[in-house]
Amino acid sequence: MTLALQGIKIIDVGYYLPAAYCTQMLGDMGADVIKVEEPITTRHRRGGAGVSAAPGKGAEEKSAYDFFNRNKRSVILDLKSKEAMAIFHRLVKDADVMIENMRPGVVKRMGIDYDVLKEINPRLIYCSISGFGQDSPYKNLAGHDPNYCSIAGAQMMNADGEKNPIRFGVPLGDIGTALHATIGILTAVIARGLTGQGQYIDISITDSVFSFVSRGLRAWIRPDLWPGTEYGEVVLGPLEVKDGKYITVGNIEPYFWERFCKAIGREDFVPHKDAKGEKGEEVKSEIKKIMLTKSRDEWVKILTEADTAVAPVLEVAEVLDDPHIRARKLVMDLDHPTQGKVKQIGFPIKLSDTPGQIRTFAPFAGQHTAEVLRSLGYGDDEIKSFKENGIIQ
Repeated sequence: MTLALQGIKIIDVGYYLPAAYCTQMLGDMGADVIKVEEPITTRHRRGGAGVSAAPGKGAEEKSAYDFFNRNKRSVILDLKSKEAMAIFHRLVKDADVMIENMRPGVVKRMGIDYDVLKEINPRLIYCSISGFGQDSPYKNLAGHDPNYCSIAGAQMMNADGEKNPIRFGVPLGDIGTALHATIGILTAVIARGLTGQGQYIDISITDSVFSFVSRGLRAWIRPDLWPGTEYGEVVLGPLEVKDGKYITVGNIEPYFWERFCKAIGREDFVPHKDAKGEKGEEVKSEIKKIMLTKSRDEWVKILTEADTAVAPVLEVAEVLDDPHIRARKLVMDLDHPTQGKVKQIGFPIKLSDTPGQIRTFAPFAGQHTAEVLRSLGYGDDEIKSFKENGIIQ
């Protein structure tokens, strides 16, 4: 089968989720992703989805379920040595893309920044992912997903009725940034086909999150033109039900709200969808009481048959076996050579002619070092010498 990105070679020097998920998607679509990793002795300094399992006991089992690193090859190079840097430069010479996920300035100190590498390969597309971007006044600040969501305004938008911010249950910034990095890289590949030149891509996690709050920006910037509407639980949920579970409703449109009110036996609430003050509290209180009279599945059945927007709030185990998730192959059961049947996350992007494909499970760290060096023209004696001197692992 021909894969969409077959022939595209990517060097992945990202240690964290945004870069790891980006290169996982590109690898799923056929790119040859080579992870350049630190020596095992120093890898404890980093963690996260971008780090492969260390070889040894449990490595194969962990790698079988490490879907962020599937469809990749792992090479360990000690880039502090001149010999390893020479190997890295040879890798770069015929690469299409390099991606890194470090704080601004780190790659320059390492000697692998874009200005250096574009002299070796002018066609190289170089993607940097960082918390705040390369030219932000915050660029040197440490941070993780919750910090970036806070600066971008998303954290305050995820607040309870008392305006208390609630931590996101998913890494909104990391995943969104991976998508933006993927779009940027694919756009640069197309542009290179027109210009013959590579380019630099600067992706900020904070910027990515900020783009997600754009719906609210209209009301922030011009409240006179775009008066904000605060939808509460009775319009969007979640609503607690009889068995202690929850449903979400989606009654933004008047016709959904009308059907909802009729289905719960309170047609008199139809005119009060956006009621505030005492009336609003009365409607909210009564609907919450009504929801506690039936179980989650009973309400889902009633409200679905009424053709209103409703969904059960699923537990994790339920999500994995949900008919939609299974039908769309978002969870796949694959045969692993030593671990038997293992679950992998599927492909959210459906291509009719060049679909994504899981060709290999995640590697353990350094699994392909010798293989990749041979492909670069190094002989077995050289590789043995590199190992003995700690240049590779």
